[in-house]
Amino acid sequence: MRNLKLLKSLRSSELQGPGTPQCFSVRSDTGSLLIASQFSVTEYNPQSGEVVSEASLTADGYLPEDGSGVVVGLQDLAELQSACLATAGGDVVLFNLNTSQLECVGSVDSGLTSMSWSPDEELVILTTGQETIIMMTKDFEPVTEVGIHQDDFGEGKFITVGWGKKETQFHGSEGKQAAQKKIQDVQPAVAWDDRRPRVTWRGDGQLFAVSAICTQTGARKVRVWNREGVLQATSEPINGLEQALCWKPSGSLIASSQHHPNKHSVVFMEKNGLLHGDFTLPFSKDQVKVKELLWNSDSSVLAVWLEDLAAGADRKVKNYIQLWTVGNYHWYLKQSLDFDGDKAPVCFCWDPERPLRLHMVAQNWTTVTYDWGWTTERSPGLDNTDDASVAVIDGEKVLVTTFRQSGVPPPMCSFELQLESPVNQVTFLCQPTRTNQIAVFTSSGRISVFGKVSKEDLDRTADGFRILSRPLLLQKTFRVTAPQDDALALRQLLWLQEELFFAVAPGILPNTSVLLMLHPGQDAPDTLAVRSQLEVDGVVISTVYSSQTGTMALQLEDGQIKRLLWDSPELSVEEWLDSSGVSINFPVPCIQTALCCISGTEYLLGLTDRSHLYAGDTELASNVSSFAVCDDFLLITTHSHTCRCLQLSTLTLKGLQVALSSDGGQNDETLRRVERGSRLVTVVPQDTRVILQMPRGNLETMHHRALVLAQLRKWLDGLRFRDAFECMRKLRINLNLIYDHNPKIFLENIETFITQLNSINHVNLFLTELKEEDTTCTMYPRPESCPSQTQSVSGLKKVDVVCDALRKAMESMDPNKFCLSILTAHVKKTVPELETALQKVHELRENPPEAPGAVSAEEALKYLLFLVNVNDLYEHSLGTYDFDLVLMVAERSQKDPKEYLPFLNMLKSLEPNYQRYAIDKHLKRYRKALVHLSKSGEEHFIELVQLVKEQKLYSDALRLYPAGSPQYKLLSCAYAEHLVEQQQAEQAGLLLWRCGEPARALQAFTSCSSWRNAICVAQQIPLPPDQLALLARDLAERLNEQRRYTEAALLLDQYAKDCEEAILALITGAFWEEALRLIYMHNRQDISETNLKPALLEAVSTQTGFLEAQIATFTRHRSRLAVVREQKEKARLEMLDEEGPDCPDAELYSEASSVMTASKYSQSNSRISSRSSKNRRKAERKKLSLKEGSPMEDRALMHALSEIITTIDKMREEIHSLLKALVLFQFEKQAEKLQQAYEGTLQTMEGALPEVWPEGLLSSNAPVTGPNSTANSIMASFQQQKPAASQQDPEIPTAPKLRNGVKWKLTILK
Repeated sequence: MRNLKLLKSLRSSELQGPGTPQCFSVRSDTGSLLIASQFSVTEYNPQSGEVVSEASLTADGYLPEDGSGVVVGLQDLAELQSACLATAGGDVVLFNLNTSQLECVGSVDSGLTSMSWSPDEELVILTTGQETIIMMTKDFEPVTEVGIHQDDFGEGKFITVGWGKKETQFHGSEGKQAAQKKIQDVQPAVAWDDRRPRVTWRGDGQLFAVSAICTQTGARKVRVWNREGVLQATSEPINGLEQALCWKPSGSLIASSQHHPNKHSVVFMEKNGLLHGDFTLPFSKDQVKVKELLWNSDSSVLAVWLEDLAAGADRKVKNYIQLWTVGNYHWYLKQSLDFDGDKAPVCFCWDPERPLRLHMVAQNWTTVTYDWGWTTERSPGLDNTDDASVAVIDGEKVLVTTFRQSGVPPPMCSFELQLESPVNQVTFLCQPTRTNQIAVFTSSGRISVFGKVSKEDLDRTADGFRILSRPLLLQKTFRVTAPQDDALALRQLLWLQEELFFAVAPGILPNTSVLLMLHPGQDAPDTLAVRSQLEVDGVVISTVYSSQTGTMALQLEDGQIKRLLWDSPELSVEEWLDSSGVSINFPVPCIQTALCCISGTEYLLGLTDRSHLYAGDTELASNVSSFAVCDDFLLITTHSHTCRCLQLSTLTLKGLQVALSSDGGQNDETLRRVERGSRLVTVVPQDTRVILQMPRGNLETMHHRALVLAQLRKWLDGLRFRDAFECMRKLRINLNLIYDHNPKIFLENIETFITQLNSINHVNLFLTELKEEDTTCTMYPRPESCPSQTQSVSGLKKVDVVCDALRKAMESMDPNKFCLSILTAHVKKTVPELETALQKVHELRENPPEAPGAVSAEEALKYLLFLVNVNDLYEHSLGTYDFDLVLMVAERSQKDPKEYLPFLNMLKSLEPNYQRYAIDKHLKRYRKALVHLSKSGEEHFIELVQLVKEQKLYSDALRLYPAGSPQYKLLSCAYAEHLVEQQQAEQAGLLLWRCGEPARALQAFTSCSSWRNAICVAQQIPLPPDQLALLARDLAERLNEQRRYTEAALLLDQYAKDCEEAILALITGAFWEEALRLIYMHNRQDISETNLKPALLEAVSTQTGFLEAQIATFTRHRSRLAVVREQKEKARLEMLDEEGPDCPDAELYSEASSVMTASKYSQSNSRISSRSSKNRRKAERKKLSLKEGSPMEDRALMHALSEIITTIDKMREEIHSLLKALVLFQFEKQAEKLQQAYEGTLQTMEGALPEVWPEGLLSSNAPVTGPNSTANSIMASFQQQKPAASQQDPEIPTAPKLRNGVKWKLTILK
């Protein structure tokens, strides 16, 4: 739905050569024009108006001096820096563009009728006067020569398999009479045909086609040849085929023209010579002739050059150049250029480099260059009154589609505007609320204004149907007094106000433009006269106006941006400045521009033909295929097949760059995938619809998530819940957003929400979609500028809050009307209130409401069964103990009555409490069953105990009976047995003790060595003294086994009255001072000699031996650690020597690192993380192996050293106690030896700490980063770090801290 818009035109009249231009070519490298006449060949630069070079063709005899010579072909050869031309006399001449010398490279005696070079300039085709084709290389060496007219069809001849005859075939709409139709003879070519061959190449240079007059029929026939000169196909006989011929560069079709009895059309042929489509030219029969057809370089535009067959009333023959495009298999006439007199073109061509640049040379040697650009003419409104209209030019019609009402696919439209002459420009009124009005500028130089009809005439037509799209009617037609009488003298037309137009015209000088403000004159209200004008330096190629700010921006062909001050009596132009006063310009010219505000600053956006999007001089993106600005949003489509929608008010210019360069996250609402090649057509203002056009021409309407969410937020802020709900329901937006957007506002206006929805089904739909998830944090994140709304009710679940609030509101408004929604609110809670819902259904059954439209119990239950699984509902109804309700649910389930009726009858026959127990047990509600069973009588107590044991409900059962009851005692004993089985004998003993079972309690306390409780129970029983002593000895033996020597000694001394055994227990536990106390208390000094002193000497020997063993192990581990670290340092240095000083892996061999080996281990044990903690600890121990050469040997050695130091340090109190006892019994030598040994051990270990844990050891494990690091090395170094909680590597043990503050030495010892 794009139009061709004239960006600029360059007219140059300085060139005046002899004769009339005959051939024309464009130099691709310099852009200058090569023009050949019957006298000379000239290279002319239209930009500067200078003749670059010129050579006479008559001086050397290539053409006769009388001017009768004809140049049949002219081609620029960039590689040779020359131009090749062919004359009708048969000469092929090279014109050297550097020296201006002519050189004849060949001659054909029979003369030449045409010359055509292949697109790659490797081959040239010459057609001769003898009707032959000569193919030559670029060095003019002959390849082949064949006759144009061949009797054979060619290599692509169709194959007939012989299935029936033509008479028996199906003939479609022609009917059976087509079988008897005789083949008519082909009519000869039209009289005005110049009868010269035409040659055209396919874009890839593999095939070329030749159109020539057949010698037998006199009609034109097209033949297709390959680049070896072999005939491929011959066209079918075509009546009225004309001389024009051009192969589409993309290779699909060959264009020509055909004269029909009732119309004139452009037809297309395939490479096999068969017709494939056509379109009709907008002229009457025998009015014009088609002189030439030309495709542009990207095959998007077909130029048709036509000429009137007869002179008009002014005795001038008019010429036309029409530009046609195709979309959705429909051909549109986009531009029509009318010429007459000496301004008529004698030749024209497309630029080889710029697809939309058209060059033309007139009879008076005037050259004109037109630069076109694609544009979408869309209405500029921003409110609901704008219909989102898009106008498409199609000859004398403007096809208008109003996308707010309907998305009509082209070539259809909402309505058509019929004009009297071809349309060249379309513009919409830029005034707010009136943006649907259209002004149309035609090739006849008139502006027609179309406006809307009155609302009374609009509502209904005569037949009663309502008109969806408001038609526009012609209101006024203005005649324009253009400053230059020229085709397309006015361009960049804008309709600013009711009768005020803006346009751009070419200036007097080539590189200037004139800005015009057009307004109806007082004397001639139907004529637009120039109210004010301003000439600016530079060629204006685009203009854009913003109705919001009143700003008009101009862009010059060099990318300069100007601000036009148009609302003053005199026009003026100023530089476009940024906030700091610096001039802003586009780096390169842009073909599409638009004004927008980014964070409050106005910018001019521009899109180049190379897909770069700029905001002033800042590049925003580099893969943009189209863009549109709608209100506060920028929408773009990219070549990576995405559509981005960004809210400009929430972004800075830098933020916009970042957003456009990012790939978007999973829930990025700004990003949307679209079909390949999609382009933006328009955006419906104040709506969510975006219209895209596919490459083949069809349309797609999508609702972009960013626009949808922005619109929803507006509606929810404005409490327009119904609009938001309908939109969300239609576009499948999660309905939780209604609450999540602003919980506080929703809960405060919940009645408004219910009233606006006014539908039970809609309220139910909202309730059933409720989830705990906050959609503003997950699915639809809030924009950064939008403040987050905190939950209104803290500590409660969202679903419960909303369900309760809605239920209360509906119950207060109309409980009968909203009965189903109230049931939904009960069922949808996080813990479904099915019993409550069922109870409400039961109430409806008992007391049917009399209000009209109220829901019956049957309907309510049916609805409830739709929400809840029928089996669950049956179970819950059973839990209400209401058998009527149970039957009502069961009757609507799939259950067999033979199954549930006997069960229900059995339940009905039971005593009420036992009945409820049976129901609760069936429903596995054991705690409720226990309560009901306890009320059923003593006869069911055994069953209660069995239930308690099966379901382990001991604590619940104990609460149901008083403490002194027999049931309580029985249950306590059962509970105690259970605790003993669970290895909790002490708690079992407490239960037995309090319920009056001391004997069993004593047994429980004794089994778990709870000696204090056991002694208390024994004395409460009471036990005889001898049995108490035996109990004490038994308990002491158990305590000795558990190394609780002091407690065992207390029992033996106080309760067993055996002081000797008590003292021996203390000596065994090395409690020397306590043993001495008992010795002297019981006057048993003999034990000192027999037991205490030998035990002291044995303890000295044991401790000394242990210290020696520990210091030996410590020394061995310390030495091995030094060796391991030395080996690793050596390996690191070797890598540095091999790889150089910048080796990124060298840091991985530091003395504190085991990355290379640890990474292998971690890979082979990657599943350890899923194991139990016990297995993980086992794996850690296995990893830290002390085996030489193991992967983590250095870490294992450090762990072992740390354990040795910690063990030795913990011996301070024990050594101190032993030393005091040794001194007491005058074992000074042994004490001194032990003290020295222990002191030396501590000093050795303290001195080794700096060596084992050197300073900076843990910091050296920081991540290896920097310019020389790699991704793998950085990842490995990060993997070695400890989580942030400790900031240390878990595999490197910290240095143990010695408790030097503990005093253990005796000063009386040396």
